[in-house]
Amino acid sequence: MSQPFPNDNIAKLLQRVRLSAEKSQKAHRTPILLAVSKTRPAADIRAAHACGLNQFGESYLQEALDKIDQLADLPITWHFIGPIQSNKTRPIAEHFQWVHSVAREKIARRLSEQRPTGLPPLQVCLQVNISGEESKSGASVEALPALAALVDELPGLQLRGLMAIPAATDDEQEQRQAFARLRRVFEALQQDHPHMDTLSMGMSGDWEAAIAEGSTMIRIGTAIFGPRQR
Repeated sequence: MSQPFPNDNIAKLLQRVRLSAEKSQKAHRTPILLAVSKTRPAADIRAAHACGLNQFGESYLQEALDKIDQLADLPITWHFIGPIQSNKTRPIAEHFQWVHSVAREKIARRLSEQRPTGLPPLQVCLQVNISGEESKSGASVEALPALAALVDELPGLQLRGLMAIPAATDDEQEQRQAFARLRRVFEALQQDHPHMDTLSMGMSGDWEAAIAEGSTMIRIGTAIFGPRQR
């Protein structure tokens, strides 16, 4: 069972995010705080929403669908941030507004085909394996131009930017180097896709380094809700 988080966690975190963005020469605006709510009960999300958050990220599909249903009365924007299996694309396309983890053409095509016609296009970030780790999901840097071109053409999708989870390290310089690589890849892709506006990078252990390198959206779980329960 999850422990309730103190309400001032969010206010303090938002203030720190604002200050970090003001200090960064690469941050053009204060990044969006995406609350990573996987494994957290609907009650915690409701409490976080009451503290001013309205963007929530989920990785486990069935758990997420249950919470989306329980919280249907709230104006929440739901982001799917986990790996995507082919047999899970339809409910993702039907119930989420954002997907951060598109890394294969097959998945992109299925999400577009299965996006209900009455809904706006699904907002998509391409996941990049920026550190080249075999254990990590994500497209290679070399595969990105073709994938971005495809997503841009699919009617059910809107290409917004890139997402990455660099190799874990406590060294701030190494963190910044990885985020700087992703930013350079993003800026190169913007030459052909100038509407791209989202760099989804930075989590609870490295978000300050991410903001210093120009992140526009940070994905925070532990710093809001405390340690994960499973």
